[in-house]
Amino acid sequence: MKTVYKNIHQEIIDRCKLGERNAQLQLYKLYYKAMYNTSLRIVKNQMEAEDIMQESFLTAFQKISTYMGDATFGAWLKRIVVNNSIDVVKKNDVLKFTEEIDGRFGDVADEVKEESEQAFNARQIQNAIDQLPAGYRVIVSLYLLEGYDHEEIAQILHISSSTSRSQYNRGKNKLREMLSTQLWETN
Repeated sequence: MKTVYKNIHQEIIDRCKLGERNAQLQLYKLYYKAMYNTSLRIVKNQMEAEDIMQESFLTAFQKISTYMGDATFGAWLKRIVVNNSIDVVKKNDVLKFTEEIDGRFGDVADEVKEESEQAFNARQIQNAIDQLPAGYRVIVSLYLLEGYDHEEIAQILHISSSTSRSQYNRGKNKLREMLSTQLWETN
C-alpha cells in the first residue's frame, strides 16, 4: 500500500498547481532557507547555491502537477535541490567516485579512541566536513546532515549502495583523522 503524506501546506500547494503566483511566493518563503542551506552544503559556493535554489524552485513550480503526496513536499523539493546541486558539482568535474572492487570496505563500526575524545562544536565539525574531498563531502553531507540512507544516496548519485557505504566510511575516517589532528594541535 502506497503511503500518502498529509502536507501541512497542502492548500498552498493546491493553489500553486493552479498557477497562483502569490501561492508560489508563499511556498518559496516557507522553504527557501532550508533549500539554500542544502545546496550550499553540497556545492560550497554561495552564488552557485543561490542559483541552484532559484532553478530548483522554477523546476518545482513547473512540475508541481507531478507532486502526488507520496513524500512530504519538503522532501520532494529537497530531492530536486540535491539533484541540481550534484549536477553542478559534476559539471565542475569535482565529484569523482571510485567503485569498490572487492567489498573490503563494508560497514565499519565507529571506533572512538579515548585519547581523541572531545566535544567538538557543530561549527568545527561542519568546517571539517567542508574540507573533505568533494566525493566524500557530498556523501557525508547527504547521509549525516540531510538524513538520506545509502540506497537513496546510491539512486541520487547513480552509484551502488556499497560504493555509498564505502565512500561514507572513508569520508568518516578522514573526518575523524582531521578532528583528531585538530585535537592534537589545540593540546
